[in-house]
Amino acid sequence: MQFLILSRRRTSEFTAAEFDELAKQEADQARRLYELGFTRQLWHRGDQGGACQIAEADDEGEVRTKLATLPFAKAGMLDFEIVPLRPYAGFYT
Repeated sequence: MQFLILSRRRTSEFTAAEFDELAKQEADQARRLYELGFTRQLWHRGDQGGACQIAEADDEGEVRTKLATLPFAKAGMLDFEIVPLRPYAGFYT
């Protein structure tokens, strides 16, 4: 099953320097999740700090478990919105 995940940096609670301290570790773990096949596509958000990604998992619990491995998430620096996706029915009629 695929999921749309929007993350938002908690910039009102953490400084840019605090994000910078973990940025390399965050990128390394994001790369691992991609190599595992969890992350299918990943973008930086253009409207605010954070990311948008398409992920593949069995259920939302697996999504949350994998996202919790990100250093920013471990530090409480991100909020996540997780949206389960279904195939578009208009292509199958």
